[in-house]
Amino acid sequence: MKKNVRIAIDLGASSGRVISSFLENGKIQLSEIHRFDNPAIEIPSGLYWNIFGLYHEILTGIKKAVDNYGEEIASIGIDTWGCDFGLFDGQGEIIGTPHQYRDPRIEGIEEKMHALMPEEEIFSHTGIKTNFYNSALHLLSLRLKNSAALSQAGAILFIPDILAYWLTGVKSVEKTNASTSQLLNAETGDWSEEVIEALGLPRDIFGKIVPPGTVLGELRSELKDIIGRCDIPFVVAPCHDTASAVAGIPLTEAEPLWLSSGTWSIMGVEKKSPIRGEEALSYGFCNELGIDNTVRFLKNIGGLWIIQECKRHWDRKGEVHSYAELAKLSADAKPFLAFIDPDDATFSSPGDMPTRICDYCKKTGQAVPETIGQVLRVATDSLALKYRVVYERMIKLTGRNYSRLNAGGGGIQNEALCQATANALGIEVHAGPIEATSCGNIITQMLATKEIKTFGEGRDLIRESFDFKIYTPQETDSWNQAYADFCKIINL
Repeated sequence: MKKNVRIAIDLGASSGRVISSFLENGKIQLSEIHRFDNPAIEIPSGLYWNIFGLYHEILTGIKKAVDNYGEEIASIGIDTWGCDFGLFDGQGEIIGTPHQYRDPRIEGIEEKMHALMPEEEIFSHTGIKTNFYNSALHLLSLRLKNSAALSQAGAILFIPDILAYWLTGVKSVEKTNASTSQLLNAETGDWSEEVIEALGLPRDIFGKIVPPGTVLGELRSELKDIIGRCDIPFVVAPCHDTASAVAGIPLTEAEPLWLSSGTWSIMGVEKKSPIRGEEALSYGFCNELGIDNTVRFLKNIGGLWIIQECKRHWDRKGEVHSYAELAKLSADAKPFLAFIDPDDATFSSPGDMPTRICDYCKKTGQAVPETIGQVLRVATDSLALKYRVVYERMIKLTGRNYSRLNAGGGGIQNEALCQATANALGIEVHAGPIEATSCGNIITQMLATKEIKTFGEGRDLIRESFDFKIYTPQETDSWNQAYADFCKIINL
């Protein structure tokens, strides 16, 4: 029996994968076909992405998929990180190479942007708080420097849109990714004319916005000789990887609270409309668009980055431990020895993270961790408690309570953090699937090609296809006391 094979291309800020998927006995089966690195490239003029190398790797992955599955491939979709973009001239040629969102060209631009339009007003239109990675800042920096690229541009495309254009020949801008730019109206889902005009950006570069689930067309005929087929429909996935991850977590209207857990953590709720009040802005929340005309009301939180950086530091020193061994050392250490704020700027860049943790504890008058296990326990407990800060603000801003947190992504493999999260929040944590991003990409393809009828049906399919682990709150009193101590340390 012929399979309907879906190909999900999932690009992260450090690596990319090409994943195949099909149904077997009514369950989603996933297989990694191709994996590749995606390092940022630094040259004298700044930080860039190797967009041409990414395209080459994607073609390599699709060819492997065609070699494996041939005529069984039913569709392809892409998701990537948000905000970064490329500029194209009137003939459809890319102008230069896309910068990386950490590029220093935006230094000092935030103040200049808010002088043109106050942040409160920008937030009232876009629902997005100003962050260093937002496209609006990077575009404004080009305008203020009289960029030749911007003056020559006929179109702006975000990273997944660029790759889709090169695969299909069709230029479009996917809605969930565009919503991260701080240039989209959170209510209408179209470009914010007010913000674009206030920043003095050329309006004509902002093209057609399409929702996830749009069939963009088939692959370009010229690609047949390279990959073996060109008659494969390209489906516009929720192109922002967090949008795909949330699509791939089996939420319900009754339980819409979610956590995308990985190197960085993002907590949010799936809503029908944005929240754009002053309090939401002051707490650092954003309104990004999601599947099925939903809004992802969310807050970015420091995730497993700190633990990963600790491991890298110890590995370099020759103190090599697996993540499983580190988890055992952490579990055996005394809880609540000290606390850190995972979102403090001290921990935002690569480096000697264990020393930074110890210095933070010393500076704040706490006990200083002395062993690997103690350092990890401080980081894990603190991250769970920071989740609670966001959770309580979420309750306040949305005006409702939640009985469980639906968590997905690679970070849920850290069982100690999942249990600590349940303990800190005082509600159940339902963990799964690990491959939430690919799952969201895939069910969007299935809906677009009418293999399923609704996103709800797709989420039900995910729920039936993967193992989920439920963590229930434990030691509530001690965690409540720890939360009170934590809030004092981070000055809440």
